[in-house]
Amino acid sequence: MVASSTAASSAKVWGKYDTVLCDLDGVIYEGADAIEAAPETINTFISLGIPVGYVTNNSSRKPETIASQLAEFGIHTEAANVIGSAKTGVDILATMIAPGAKVLVVGGEGLRSRVVEAGFELVKYSDDQPAAVIQGFDPSVAWTDLAEASYSIANGAKWVATNQDWTIPREKGIAPGNGTLVSAVHTAVGQLPIVAGKPEPAIYQTAVAHFGAQNAIFIGDRIDTDIRGANRAAMDSVLVMTGISTRKEVLGVKPEDRPTYIVATMAELLSDYDQPKKTKRGFACKDAEVEMLGNKVVVTHGDPKSLGALRAACAVIYASEVPIYGLDVEPALYE
Repeated sequence: MVASSTAASSAKVWGKYDTVLCDLDGVIYEGADAIEAAPETINTFISLGIPVGYVTNNSSRKPETIASQLAEFGIHTEAANVIGSAKTGVDILATMIAPGAKVLVVGGEGLRSRVVEAGFELVKYSDDQPAAVIQGFDPSVAWTDLAEASYSIANGAKWVATNQDWTIPREKGIAPGNGTLVSAVHTAVGQLPIVAGKPEPAIYQTAVAHFGAQNAIFIGDRIDTDIRGANRAAMDSVLVMTGISTRKEVLGVKPEDRPTYIVATMAELLSDYDQPKKTKRGFACKDAEVEMLGNKVVVTHGDPKSLGALRAACAVIYASEVPIYGLDVEPALYE
């Protein structure tokens, strides 16, 4: 739990983590709506003197714009605490092409401004013979933008993508993300880009260096980016079940994608974390027990839909020598 020391600098999450790094979409907000308990939890950390950073694959908006949106939810932070894939992507680009070179940007204002700040020349068309293409998500990206990027890459331009998120959570539901647009270009050019954002470790390392963190924890809603990236960066992680990843997904993940903790909402970060405890044939957590009976994973006590059952079932499956496809998992755990 969060330490209650009167010395703010000694406050830690669950007694050990000195810095909180978190994703935005699916963790703090969905589109224009704040997610339940997220702003209150973040503000509690801030009030205790625990630094909070916002690590996002969204490159379409400037950090200042994101900070303003957070302020609308009651979370006040400096723009510098928003660590975006646009900056990391442009940093990578700077190692690949000459200073001041022409760059074709597929993406929003946040990405374009980073490219200009780095001293590169913005161009819009392949006829301008750009030295590189940098691609990020923006709702305004059109087929013509993808086509110009494809022509440029085919002509030898270097290619960097800010992220490969296949989906993004919006107010109306799940929508296609930058990964789908990157895939369209990949199909046309027959090669893959260098990726700057999560799950690559560079963006996590940028965030750790910014805060001077000794033991940071990452909070995310996506296993394939947030959790995988934290593991690659040797950082403990929290999967919060308010965004993209589902119960079924977390039950079946491989070791490299497993979160350190699983919570239903951000509010659980402010109380003791109930770790699954070993029983004779399985694990118990909160008021649920899950056992391995032969190759069957079954809930023997409690509500299969509860968070305790999910944590206990994950512990049973993760401890098994039988891979998930060889197990018969009780459907109520994930349906």
